[in-house]
Amino acid sequence: MTDAPRYAIYFAAAQDSMLDHFGAQLLGYDAFTGKELPFPHGMAATVPDWREITRDPREYGFHATLKPPMALAEGKTEAGLLAACESFARSPRSIPTITPIVNEIGDFIAVVLSQRSLELEQLAADTVSAFDGFRAPLSPADRARRQPERLTPAQRDHLDRWGYPYVMEEFRFHMTLTGRLPAKRREAVLAELRRRFAELHLAELAIDSIALFRQQDATSRFRIVQRYNLTPKA
Repeated sequence: MTDAPRYAIYFAAAQDSMLDHFGAQLLGYDAFTGKELPFPHGMAATVPDWREITRDPREYGFHATLKPPMALAEGKTEAGLLAACESFARSPRSIPTITPIVNEIGDFIAVVLSQRSLELEQLAADTVSAFDGFRAPLSPADRARRQPERLTPAQRDHLDRWGYPYVMEEFRFHMTLTGRLPAKRREAVLAELRRRFAELHLAELAIDSIALFRQQDATSRFRIVQRYNLTPKA
């Protein structure tokens, strides 16, 4: 990774919404303002190493990945990317609505789908392809960091074509709440996060926006540059 800015297109809950507060406070970081936040009352007492557990996702802010982080290709600019985001958001499309739950996904815990959403998969695929012209090619070092030898053939193909292995049919919606946890830790942490999430009474969530995030350099956290409401089909 160089010190050039990186950009990503994520889904982020509306600023000051219940879901935004839930995720930002658990991570201890508000990607809208770039400010650190105190953890929710009692969280550090319940999980004493909570700050360490959330260290990795705190760098990215509370989000769901649509177009993964990328450096800009030669000749591409942030202004051009902002204009492309605005154009993408204006194009009418089906707005996915999901039932969010908190669950394990691999070795970490996240807000995920209760069941598959083809509309959401299409939105994610459209986002990956629509903005790929802005993406600088992966460097050999960045490719090696993805450990391609441990990926499936399809994931390696996606890594080489799109710069990230978990896109298209490999896409899994998730809004990360923890870093990787050993199996013996996950049960208790999952129970606590589910309890807190249940207090939101969030039966449905419309994936009705995209947000452009920027990481200024390798030592910076991602921040939201602009959030765009998607245009529903008439």
